[in-house]
Amino acid sequence: MITLEDSIKIQTTPEKVFNRLTHLFRGKEDYQSWHPDHVDLRWIRGEPSEDGSIAYCEEYLHGDMHKFKFLITKVVPNRVIEWRPLFPWSIFMPRNAFVIEPKGEKSCIFTATICLRAGPLFKKLGRNRLEAVKKHMKEEGENLKRLLENRDD
Repeated sequence: MITLEDSIKIQTTPEKVFNRLTHLFRGKEDYQSWHPDHVDLRWIRGEPSEDGSIAYCEEYLHGDMHKFKFLITKVVPNRVIEWRPLFPWSIFMPRNAFVIEPKGEKSCIFTATICLRAGPLFKKLGRNRLEAVKKHMKEEGENLKRLLENRDD
């Protein structure tokens, strides 16, 4: 199993981070505002902050368009959103998460995690793809920080 993780400190409350995340997942325009490689997002069932919700999204990763549906598997308001892609992506990516950890009165750590079912051979042969995904995750964290710290929500 390969776990990719990116964390960033954001000078705002966990509630504001959670609210912004759920806002960014409301639809196509909001999703695109988060990262330039995000193309489309629409909800098939439910809402971004509900367990059991299903969404369809498209985004570029390592230069290739990826299209997948994902299931929200766990929501703890202001703390955790877990999801997993649906088949066939679920074979390779069994779980993913956004975790918001409070740090003081108006600060928190936002961590994005992607778990990949892959061994050392993929890690070696897919190095460029893994690096591109790490870069994308880092940019999403930095963009979320910018959106939250440069606006008074």
